[in-house]
Amino acid sequence: MPGKSLETLLSKFSHWAAYQQYLTIGLILFLIGLIDYFSGTELSLSLFYLLPISLAGWTQNRNSGVFTALGSAATLLIADLANKHQFASPLVPFWNMLIRLGVFLIVALLLRALHQSLIRERAQASTDYLTGAANTRSFMMALDQEILRAKRYQHPFTLAYLDLDNFKQVNDEHGHARGDDVLKLIVQTLKGHLRAVDTIARLGGDEFAVLLPETPSQAAEVVLGKINTDILSIMKAERLPVTLSAGIMTYEANYPESNEVIKAADKLMYEVKHASKNAMIFKTVA
Repeated sequence: MPGKSLETLLSKFSHWAAYQQYLTIGLILFLIGLIDYFSGTELSLSLFYLLPISLAGWTQNRNSGVFTALGSAATLLIADLANKHQFASPLVPFWNMLIRLGVFLIVALLLRALHQSLIRERAQASTDYLTGAANTRSFMMALDQEILRAKRYQHPFTLAYLDLDNFKQVNDEHGHARGDDVLKLIVQTLKGHLRAVDTIARLGGDEFAVLLPETPSQAAEVVLGKINTDILSIMKAERLPVTLSAGIMTYEANYPESNEVIKAADKLMYEVKHASKNAMIFKTVA
């Protein structure tokens, strides 16, 4: 499906960026250790080791922060021993290392916990609490960005506006908890057919939107047809009357503003709802 190359490129770039960060952290730690050795034992540089530790704890993962803390404490010990300073006891530098290691680990773990907390708060602000799909605000931001990119590179994109038929009947006959399960199942099914670069959003109630970057009409018809078939099969197995009505807009030129894209797809969806339901209408603007 179009966009796979983009997804692969982004993945490779992400891995290379992480590799560069590891190299940067290691280089900073080495330089601080070198300066620590040549400055002797009179000047304490312990505070400066917090720089690579903070960088690892914030930008990488928990293990990276812990390993950098261990490496920093070990580097300090090596600098102390290499300077051949006379301590009151040969155990003193090892004791100092353990104290420093404790402080370094606390800093690394606290920073990692803070970073994860910020990520969770950001995710909660941009996702639907029930299904995990994007919320309206974050979806509109993604759509705005895609329209700008499509205008610049003259690439197609597709937006599908989906509505669940007979969903109210599920809530009335089986309860809202069962209805919530259906919404979650719809999002899971969508994710199973779509790429990482695609965006799934719950716009409210039983209405969803799917943004497919760099996707022409033919590719959109294939993937959305498979999604519809899968959803019908799942709902039949669950013995529920839910079907799908959808309006799908593909833009290959004359890209409008995001609100106009939503309105156009929504209008197509309601044409299906007012006709037979359980169908999809595709329209291409070229």
